Amino acid sequence: MSTPREESPAQPGAQHPLAEVALLFLRLGFTAFGGPAAHIAMMEDEVVRRRQWLPREEFIDLLGATNLIPGPNSTELAIHLGHRRAGWPGLLVAGACFILPAALIVGTIAWAYVRFGSLPAAESLLYGVKPVIIAIVLQALWGLGRAAIKTRPLAAVALASVGATIAGVPELAVLFSAGVAMALGRWARRRARAGGGGSALGAALMLGPPTTWPALATAAAGAAVPFSLQGLFLFFLKVGSVLFGSGYVLLAFLRADLVTRWGWLTEAQLLDAVAVGQVTPGPVFTTATFIGYVLGGVPGAAAATVGIFLPAFFFVAVSGPLVPRLRRSWVAGAFLDGVNVASLALMAVVTWELGRSALVDVWTVGLAVLSAGLLVRYRLNSAWLVLGGGALGLALKAAGLS
Repeated sequence: MSTPREESPAQPGAQHPLAEVALLFLRLGFTAFGGPAAHIAMMEDEVVRRRQWLPREEFIDLLGATNLIPGPNSTELAIHLGHRRAGWPGLLVAGACFILPAALIVGTIAWAYVRFGSLPAAESLLYGVKPVIIAIVLQALWGLGRAAIKTRPLAAVALASVGATIAGVPELAVLFSAGVAMALGRWARRRARAGGGGSALGAALMLGPPTTWPALATAAAGAAVPFSLQGLFLFFLKVGSVLFGSGYVLLAFLRADLVTRWGWLTEAQLLDAVAVGQVTPGPVFTTATFIGYVLGGVPGAAAATVGIFLPAFFFVAVSGPLVPRLRRSWVAGAFLDGVNVASLALMAVVTWELGRSALVDVWTVGLAVLSAGLLVRYRLNSAWLVLGGGALGLALKAAGLS
């Protein structure tokens, strides 16, 4: 599965596989609105139904592999597909072509934001966009939560993770503890069923190692640190190396370090960055490009973008041969279950905090409720909702109603 399929004889006028990969993912990079789920659906339509690069079963295997490694799922799926079609060059070309258009678009918007962001028109636009972002994240959180929190132990881990996050425990510690707790808990239940005992141990481990969390929370607190390009690159390299789940979980990491601990961004700037990531095509993780430009201009945008996406290429390259064994492993499955519910806990906490900044009057609350209703009832593309929110924000400000 990790090596490209032997190609059939080329037809007259057929493109080279690497050119096919480049053209397809460049086009998707410019047109793939709607977040990871929409990206994945578009890729399935292109590579399975239209081009028949691989069977649907193999596509599903590759999609499953992206859920077992950190990083942006849809970007990693693009990298997998490029490798499947055109080997190692395809791996690099597919990922770069999917990321680059979005990064350029977001970088251009960031330039305009830095130059014009304080103008009333920009403020009016973002006034209407931010409540829509809250609705989109809530809708994603609801759907993901119903799928991920399947048992009482998982619900307990989710609640414990919410408490730990509110207490200030570092996000990595919350995610790792939740994964380990679920893996050890499943081991204990297997031992109990085999007559080896361990039920009490399993119950205790369901909540992870909370006795260590206060110390971790204390260690996490610290004074603001000076901004540097190296620090920016290393921060986003860390995020890209450890972030499981939806791109929305990125909000928790960004807010905890860049806003709360280091003071590099304000809450408003973070919401603006998320809004730009939503309204543009391609990976949601290009929010990093926007933040990098705001903090450090073009060099900052480049450092942040390379930092957050570089681990995805590495993890896809090394995980391909391991996919069959990982998917059959109860340990990997249990660990991933714990990480997923902890990721949802991070999303819940950060959504609450961001909502306090975005929902400031009756108009913004009404817009958030309306957006949530449209998402649930009609499954509208989130990009159209964001654009509509921006237009409504402009109209409300122009009419003097906000």
